[in-house]
Amino acid sequence: MASSIKVLDNKCVGCKLCVKACPFGAITVEDKLARIDYSKCTLCGACFEACKFSAIEYKKDVSVTKDLSGYRDVWVFAEQTDGKIQSVTYELMGEGLKLAESLDMNLCAVLLGSGIQAKADDLIMRGARKVYIVDKKELAYFQDEPYAAVLIELVARYKPNILLCGATTIGRSLISRVAVSINAGLTADCTGLAIDLETKNLLQTRPAFGGNIMATIITPNHRPQMATVRHKVMKEAVVDVRHKGEVLVQEIAATALKSRTCRVRFDPESGATVNIAEADIIVAGGRGMQNAQNFSILRDLADVLGAGVGASRAAVDANWIKYAHQVGQTGKTVCPRIYFACGISGQIQHLAGISSVDIIIAINKDPSAPIFKMATYGIVGDLFKIVPLLTSEFRKVLKK
Repeated sequence: MASSIKVLDNKCVGCKLCVKACPFGAITVEDKLARIDYSKCTLCGACFEACKFSAIEYKKDVSVTKDLSGYRDVWVFAEQTDGKIQSVTYELMGEGLKLAESLDMNLCAVLLGSGIQAKADDLIMRGARKVYIVDKKELAYFQDEPYAAVLIELVARYKPNILLCGATTIGRSLISRVAVSINAGLTADCTGLAIDLETKNLLQTRPAFGGNIMATIITPNHRPQMATVRHKVMKEAVVDVRHKGEVLVQEIAATALKSRTCRVRFDPESGATVNIAEADIIVAGGRGMQNAQNFSILRDLADVLGAGVGASRAAVDANWIKYAHQVGQTGKTVCPRIYFACGISGQIQHLAGISSVDIIIAINKDPSAPIFKMATYGIVGDLFKIVPLLTSEFRKVLKK
């Protein structure tokens, strides 16, 4: 039986309660009768709950049930580049361990690559009870098709209850393919994870509507429960050299390792200095920088402080600086100790990317700029005078 919803004309009084309740604007009232636009309706049932006259008939599909009892353990996809495990993995390990303890299950890691078996110890010291490894030359660098095929095979083989992945370029490309193939739910860009102790479902919290609200999402009828988590929003798992774990090397059919594409060469981005996702200090500029040449002022300060250079979306869209430097909801989430926001007004999308920063120093000539509401310290003035002065003073102090 498929889900369905319809208006019972003989009971509808045209009160418009259902119109107000519908979050998708799918209901209108015509001639004092409610009408549902099925092209917009998502069958969420909000109108059914709002109707006080039993004028809406709602049938929810409950015919498909799935035995979820065989799904166990919390899995973390261990992202690696050139044999180096990315720090977002350790952040997921820290949060995954809490989830596993709440469920009385094991924390496990999945590591794909070539010549990477020795890295299993790093994952065990971060709390993994089991590390599933597929070590093949075809997996030396990330490619969507073979990585997804291997992960799909491992999920089918071992049935994890929860599967977590970093919301990185690789993670976003990989995990969506897996979710579609195994018919599982997937919540992207989570900033919080927890277990509902009553239902044992994973509570996945993420910003919605441009960061104006926080939505908590569950996938109660499918396993594994899958989520990607933004970098730098969770603390890394602590290292425990005494922790013991099991390394399970997996064999995968050769057909799963095939790809319709191949990497011809890799050209690293030129001009990049400090990766802002890992930086302890970031000097960032926005629309107030006025042009690309003026970013040299920020680079001078960054060089003195050993900092990374960031930017708002407005600066990136204007082609003043490359996308790799973009901070915010559509860029990178950062967590430095100090963040200099120079000529950045502080739109909600940008603030979402710096919510975990320890100290924000805002420099803006507009005293009513939203960034000042979040800033630890604010300087109202001309950044083209203030930033060079800061550079000069920091250079003197740091030389001593």
